[in-house]
Amino acid sequence: MHPHLGQPDAARIRERLQRLVAAESPSGYVDGLERCHALLQEWGTPLFGRPAEIVADQGTPHLLWSATRGPGVLLLCHVDTVWPLGTIDGWPFTVDGHRATGPGVFDMKAGIVAALEALALCADPTAVSLLVTGDEEIGSPTSRTLIEKVAAGCTAVLVLEPSLDGAVKTARKGGSIYRVDITGRAAHAGLEPHRGVNALIELATQTLTIAGLGDAERETTVTPTVASAGTTTNTVPAAASLRVDVRAWETAELERVHASMHALTATVTGASLTVDGAINRPPLERAGSLDLLTLARRVAGERGLPDVTEAAVGGASDGNFTAALGIPTLDGLGPLGGGPHARHEWADLTSLAERSSLVAGMLDALAAARP
Repeated sequence: MHPHLGQPDAARIRERLQRLVAAESPSGYVDGLERCHALLQEWGTPLFGRPAEIVADQGTPHLLWSATRGPGVLLLCHVDTVWPLGTIDGWPFTVDGHRATGPGVFDMKAGIVAALEALALCADPTAVSLLVTGDEEIGSPTSRTLIEKVAAGCTAVLVLEPSLDGAVKTARKGGSIYRVDITGRAAHAGLEPHRGVNALIELATQTLTIAGLGDAERETTVTPTVASAGTTTNTVPAAASLRVDVRAWETAELERVHASMHALTATVTGASLTVDGAINRPPLERAGSLDLLTLARRVAGERGLPDVTEAAVGGASDGNFTAALGIPTLDGLGPLGGGPHARHEWADLTSLAERSSLVAGMLDALAAARP
């Protein structure tokens, strides 16, 4: 690394990551989110010179430090995880060499630690906004408006989501989420099944129809993911439901599938269905990331850091929202690692320090380029 620049503090990085992972924060668990916020307040307040603002929406708290010398750069993170409360009891934070494991360590608590370390290394944290949301893993229902509002006042957005084997993410698919609810009529399956309207049969038919809405050539995926129906073995199911995940590179494809989902009609006589859902995140297009990718590569070269590569990925993030506003956005600036949402999730502590230095250099360069 550049000899004249401050160096990331490896011991501080490890200690903070351990404490943050230990504070379990599954989406929707307010007590856990607040415990994480307390840690972030402890670490961030000395950097910004003031405590963060807590912005709550529908009971979900989000943490925000706004730039006081702007327009600034937004560091965008989320602290919620997919892991149920109590996971830490059987899977505690552990370090083996440079590999740290534990629930949420890679997605994305290591990215938050890297963001704070970058703020400690950059020349002027007051030119930076840091937003840590609490519901990204469930589609950002309460944070999207806040994300867009904060980003609108910034010149660039750096998203500290995990990298893909070190590659930053210059393109992401957009996504939609749907729920299909089916109403039938119960009856005794042995005595008079003909009096029933089988919601499970309707569910099976709709599942196959929905799965056929994808387009392999365009890499549009429409995936039925969660289904339920019925009450007892000897009762014709009176109700059924289905959850559907949609991903596409193009907004037009999301709109096509959306129209098809809401045009679904029941096929079993007497059954009815309702469809709830919409496009959740627009695609993040590569064109909006290229200038920041060029900057990241220049900073990496100047600081003796690993080369910055790029990747396009199917998963969406909050960076999709900011890119859709036309704000330059670079995603995947978090550390190397693997296994997001899986029991083998891990983060590379060495790369966490490297990413901290990279982001600090980008913050300094963006601040220097500002009018």
